[in-house]
Amino acid sequence: MGVVVTASSRGIGFNVAKELLKRNARVVISSSGGENLRRAREELSHLGEVYAVRADLKGREDLENLVKEAWGLLGGIDALVWNAPNVSCEPCHLHDAGYNDWLEASLLHTVAPGYLTTLLVRRWLEKRMGGRLIYLNSVSIKEPMPPLVLADTSRAGLVQLAKSVSRAYGKYGIRAYSVLLGSFDTPGARENLRALAEGRGEPFEEVWEREVLSRTPLHRTGRWEELGSLIAFLLSDEAEYMLGSTVVVDGAMTRGVFL
Repeated sequence: MGVVVTASSRGIGFNVAKELLKRNARVVISSSGGENLRRAREELSHLGEVYAVRADLKGREDLENLVKEAWGLLGGIDALVWNAPNVSCEPCHLHDAGYNDWLEASLLHTVAPGYLTTLLVRRWLEKRMGGRLIYLNSVSIKEPMPPLVLADTSRAGLVQLAKSVSRAYGKYGIRAYSVLLGSFDTPGARENLRALAEGRGEPFEEVWEREVLSRTPLHRTGRWEELGSLIAFLLSDEAEYMLGSTVVVDGAMTRGVFL
């Protein structure tokens, strides 16, 4: 299976790509940072067939080129695992957000995944082939976290996108899922929490304990093999009847029963 994983030079995207390679997928990773992308590809290369395509997710031409290049490298794209970087100003409260911050959030969490989906669905329909889309999202769209208001507001639509794609194109073998993630130990998560800690004048370790570890009865972050196994299942034929579903993987950190 040929899979494109966006924003995958580090953090969640990188580790998802790593887990998929372990499970014999062929993977294209992408990032806006060329040097980070090169290092990530080198680090992953021993695990299997992996390629790298530089792409700024906020740019139309880069999105179009990502699909074109990845299609050629993989001989066709079977699946997209959508992941996005943080909005530049995050953690950013509503009263601190400017117009450009809202524009960036919308480009990263609404326009980019929507347009990539359009490009892929068009190709899959033209080629008369099925496809799979997994949108990595956050449980904070269920229980909002004020410092992430820009991202949470704009990425909430990914749930609608997954359902809409599945209802409209499921009969053609095209299906989509939204995965709401809890806490995973990534550089981006630590950077956000460190900024919050500094803003509050609190030690980072105390904020990490309160905002991350103590929120789940397991008192830990998610493990990459857990996320990798879930994604591999959703990409498999066994998950076909789950098309359009929203899957929560958060260690029971959210208290709500329904979305």
